[in-house]
Amino acid sequence: MICPASTSDRPRATTPLAALLAELTQARAARGPALPFGIDAIDQRLADRGLDGSALHEIAAASASLSDDAAATLFAAGIAARFAAQPGFTVFWALTKFDLYAPGLEQVGLRPEQVLYAQGTSDSAVLAMTEDALRDGSLACVIAEVKSADQTATRRLQLAASDGNTPVLLYRRHRVRDRCPLSGLSSAMTRWRIGCVPSARLPHPGVGRARWSVELIRQRNGNPFSLELDACDDQGRLALPAAASHRAPAAAGAASQAA
Repeated sequence: MICPASTSDRPRATTPLAALLAELTQARAARGPALPFGIDAIDQRLADRGLDGSALHEIAAASASLSDDAAATLFAAGIAARFAAQPGFTVFWALTKFDLYAPGLEQVGLRPEQVLYAQGTSDSAVLAMTEDALRDGSLACVIAEVKSADQTATRRLQLAASDGNTPVLLYRRHRVRDRCPLSGLSSAMTRWRIGCVPSARLPHPGVGRARWSVELIRQRNGNPFSLELDACDDQGRLALPAAASHRAPAAAGAASQAA
């Protein structure tokens, strides 16, 4: 026989969740409505001056190659790490195939103890778990990996993100090698395409910081643009290549006109 919890035990059981929700609310208020990248060449071109913390954002690899897939995954992980920067904050990551490399995620600031993983048998199961996680409201960020999500599914995610005041990063995996996963319709606030580009040559033997092509191919109430940036550091932060930092605004403008 299962005995119901006494009334006196209930406040004690809900206190940790209430405290976490209060912390999240305070952190979101301090951060503002959006999470900035800390790079003027990006933030000044985003309609919200950062990533809306209560919205859907989509990410895809520039190609089906393993290197571009890894870059897109780390781009998402770096963003999630910055949303969950305060101690005790948790990221929910839902996917159908567990192929993540924890040490790689940790290198961009997302530590193992910060992530709750959930594996679904299909894209629809992943999307359902994602929606439930968003509406819970106690998570710093939610990431979902799928190969297929129609406009109705993305509209539901956008509504759930708004209801739960929680950002969601939808990583669209490649289904067809020569077709961009972001070619269909979506209710996402922003849509990003990430790929690898050659790193700068070092003046001495060694391995330098990876470099990515970061393309915002669509944003609500704003224009697309494209930049080459140094990959995320151990706090999830991107950076302008050192040699081009003094001419970043001009480079960003040229990239936007070319997009």
